[in-house]
Amino acid sequence: METTKTLTFYTPKPPSGNGAIFVDTGISAGFPSPVNDFSESRISLDDELIKNKDSTFYAKVKGQSMIGAGLDDNDLLVIDRSLPPENNKIAVCFLDGEFTVKRLRVDKNEVWLQPENPNYPIINITDENDFMVWGIVTNVIKKV
Repeated sequence: METTKTLTFYTPKPPSGNGAIFVDTGISAGFPSPVNDFSESRISLDDELIKNKDSTFYAKVKGQSMIGAGLDDNDLLVIDRSLPPENNKIAVCFLDGEFTVKRLRVDKNEVWLQPENPNYPIINITDENDFMVWGIVTNVIKKV
């Protein structure tokens, strides 16, 4: 585990069991469905959320700059370092000695890091910045 001002990183560990019970019926957000209409099996969230196990990490969000994208303080991000950076993807970036999570905006030879909160500025990446796209966010896990 490594902590920075904006993110806390975790390395996924191999699953130690058979996973949690998965109820394969869908949970109704409208009218309730009868309880006896479901089947159950086991599911591993690592198997569901991680495509490239050797290049995937978890990190906790710190701050509010991405609330418009549904990333809240203390949410757990699933980050894949093997995916290419592309316009409009949400990325974990290393910028001038700090990690940050922002939406990538790429146009010709220009790159911007766009927050999803109007209280934070858009960052224009220039040659003077120490900048690297560290990985692409593929999923977010929330506590309710």
